[in-house]
Amino acid sequence: MRKLSYQPIYNTKTQKIEKYESLARIITGSGEVITPFVFLDIAIKSKLYPEITKAMITKSFEFFKDKDFEFSINLSIVDIQSKEILKFIFNKLDEFAEPQRVVFEILETDKIENYEEIKAFIKEVKKHGCKVAIDDFGSGYSNFSHILELNVDYIKIDSSLVKFITTDTSSRTVVKTIINFAKDLNLKTIAEFVEDKESLDLLKKMDVDFIQGYYIGKPDKNLIKDI
Repeated sequence: MRKLSYQPIYNTKTQKIEKYESLARIITGSGEVITPFVFLDIAIKSKLYPEITKAMITKSFEFFKDKDFEFSINLSIVDIQSKEILKFIFNKLDEFAEPQRVVFEILETDKIENYEEIKAFIKEVKKHGCKVAIDDFGSGYSNFSHILELNVDYIKIDSSLVKFITTDTSSRTVVKTIINFAKDLNLKTIAEFVEDKESLDLLKKMDVDFIQGYYIGKPDKNLIKDI
């Protein structure tokens, strides 16, 4: 059974939850929760993937239409390259009363071969007032120069760095470098995978803008909808 849940994102300055990320999940008959890390590649290779993306967008827009929170939806390069998905996205944005509360997260770990496609997509959604985040930044092969081209609003710092931030000097150095880099460009940073107070306090000292992770809140089982 496909489900959609929402994980809170905490503003370190206002000390309030101001955003949510929409997350797709599969719930097995035994109640096991399967994340996109497990099923995404299979879905992309099948005919299921476009339907999952459409369902996520539809259900997220419905859920947040009468709420004040900003909310984010993950998109892959496959989505951005699909004329069908792009048409669907822009039709939904035309119908949505407050598109300025919508954030599209683009996976930095995806194999990006044509940045012109991404730049064109970002330019178009920004015409609607939406914001854009680069997800998993700092994982593997991050290219700082590409961020200069893309006109994004948020950089989400990859969990592989954040989860070791209290114990690994190299992780702290890279995270601090990303935060400083973002501030120089007037971009906001979101640290993912924050699971304890020690990590939260350290990231606040580093002047990260937003925190996401189990310490702030798990994807809320009370905010789970069928997709």
